[in-house]
Amino acid sequence: MTEGDDYDLDSGPDPAAIAASAPEAPDADRPVHAVGIGPGNLDFLTPRGEQAIREADVVVGFETVVDFVADRTDADLLTCGYRDELDTLETFAEHVADGEHGTAVLMGDPNHSGYQFVGKVQRAVDRPVRVVPGISSLQIAASRARTPMEDTTFVTLHKSGDLTADLDRLRSDVGDRHLLVLPRPFDLMPEDIAAELLDAGGDPDLPALVYERLTHNDEARTATTLGDLAQDAGGDSREDTQFSDLSVFVVRRA
Repeated sequence: MTEGDDYDLDSGPDPAAIAASAPEAPDADRPVHAVGIGPGNLDFLTPRGEQAIREADVVVGFETVVDFVADRTDADLLTCGYRDELDTLETFAEHVADGEHGTAVLMGDPNHSGYQFVGKVQRAVDRPVRVVPGISSLQIAASRARTPMEDTTFVTLHKSGDLTADLDRLRSDVGDRHLLVLPRPFDLMPEDIAAELLDAGGDPDLPALVYERLTHNDEARTATTLGDLAQDAGGDSREDTQFSDLSVFVVRRA
């Protein structure tokens, strides 16, 4: 994942720390909403999330996310990529400061890999932000793979910054717990994570599953083993992996 030149998350501060700095105030007046829209199939958009989008005066998010919900609202739509996040969120904040209801939209559930964007929204608007959870592709993957969350170690690598602690958790738990991982396109894809786990002593025969584009019409599943998957590790571009950037990686425990 490549951030714009205005961000250096290796040296900090990480916007996720802003999002996680304090609990929400339950009685906040006219909060900005941060809505998880689900995995991309709007059958999984919750009624509460749809309400926050429908009632907004201005909606902000990455272009691919906003496109999913564009026909669910008459709000002004502000779209961004990584390089123009700051400018777009500044415009969004101006709308909110003028008294408009603002809603930020994120893929899946903001509590899974979304806190960096939530933190950027919170920093921009300088007012309470209320998270509306969504259905994450991780929940779908856990259901498909039959890996109960209470028996699973979940790690998201789909973020910027130092991932050492996240990888250490996976390395420590491989074989003992199910692993549920959001890869990072394209330098930490399932093949690369499998190689990390083998290096940590993981059994090459452990069942490994890669789910792509969950809930979409072209959803796909690859069932393999840790050892077979690791054979294709290496590289950092789309051409170096057989999987899409919309992937969830599951390793079942022994």
